[in-house]
Amino acid sequence: MQDFEQAYAKAKALDAQDPLSAQRDGFQLPEGLIYLDGNSLGALPRSMPARMQEAVENEWGRGLIRSWNDAGWYQATSRVGASIAKLIGAKPNEVMACDSTSINLFKVMSAAAQALPDRKIIICEEGNFPTDGYIGEGAAALFGKQIVLANQENIEEKIAQAGSQLCFVSLTQVHYKTGRMLDMARVTRLVQAQGARMIWDLAHSAGAVVVQLNACRVDYAVGCGYKYLNGGPGAPAFVYVREDLRGSVQQPLQGWFGHASPFAFEQAYTPAQGMSRMLVGTSSVLSMIALEEALKVHEGVSMQAIRAKSEALTQLFIELYDAHIAPLGFGLATPRNAADRGSQVSFTHPDGYAIMQALIARGVIGDFRAPNILRFGFAPLYVSYADVVRSVEILREVMESASWQQPEFQQRKAVT
Repeated sequence: MQDFEQAYAKAKALDAQDPLSAQRDGFQLPEGLIYLDGNSLGALPRSMPARMQEAVENEWGRGLIRSWNDAGWYQATSRVGASIAKLIGAKPNEVMACDSTSINLFKVMSAAAQALPDRKIIICEEGNFPTDGYIGEGAAALFGKQIVLANQENIEEKIAQAGSQLCFVSLTQVHYKTGRMLDMARVTRLVQAQGARMIWDLAHSAGAVVVQLNACRVDYAVGCGYKYLNGGPGAPAFVYVREDLRGSVQQPLQGWFGHASPFAFEQAYTPAQGMSRMLVGTSSVLSMIALEEALKVHEGVSMQAIRAKSEALTQLFIELYDAHIAPLGFGLATPRNAADRGSQVSFTHPDGYAIMQALIARGVIGDFRAPNILRFGFAPLYVSYADVVRSVEILREVMESASWQQPEFQQRKAVT
């Protein structure tokens, strides 16, 4: 404890000055638990249980099918999309909440491929979250494209090499393992200078960093509703299409909710106007209601304030890592420059899985990503500076006591 006295004093001062400190009360977090996994599953908003009880008992239980009209279920996808748009620098009519990130990624990859049919090269990110790569492989095979893999070091070179054959580039803004954040404006400019389309995956940035889709003139984007947006396990994802592209976008999954007149029950498909054409089938209403309720915690809070705290939290964590953790066999996988990282910090260690399990047993919840990444996400709405100091103190205790070597921490669980 003595080694951390100055750190705790600094954290106490920062928490006292924190303009977002009151937002923590909006979440239901177990007493004594330090939750640093909001980049994988956001915490439960305090208002959620009551809202879900209302949805189940009254809207579904009493309203039954009438609630599609009376409770606004039918319009929820566009209503929730408009709320998300405020957080990612988009217009309300450019975002739709629906389906999963994987399905939405397939939609926009297909749209980009069909928009530029004569161009043969698509660039996907090497080492990206696997679903992005898998969907890219499927889209390339379906539309006769060649995949070129690029990493965060050579992406600009690969874009230049593809030249006029470049069809689209698909990247994640914040890398899921390292937390490194790409320059959205610069990369988008380089792609569009070749006449190609740009797709961004915002799974690890929406709700945690400042995203400016319109300012960057991004073509398409997708993102996740259950990480920093706190929508709950498996919450609906979202899809963005720039306004001037919406009228011509060809959606490959022509389901009835994407029809111009779903309840006309016509035989032939006619795409809806605007973002409604990105819909497929009936939405998961209860999950959509949960996401809509979760987004209320962002009301009255600027993304600039969230980002400022995110940078400060991660900076403090890295400073404490240098002082107390680096000498214990760890490596830092996350950029030190705040402008180059999202709202997470990742360490490397050959025994990372067992160490993380020991940490979780001590009440510090992060997660592990193979082969050797210990990942810590900092959700500024509910993580305090004192949480940061205590988590590092516990990590050092775990290492000095070698408690992570206990047999129960060596057994791999299904979800890491």
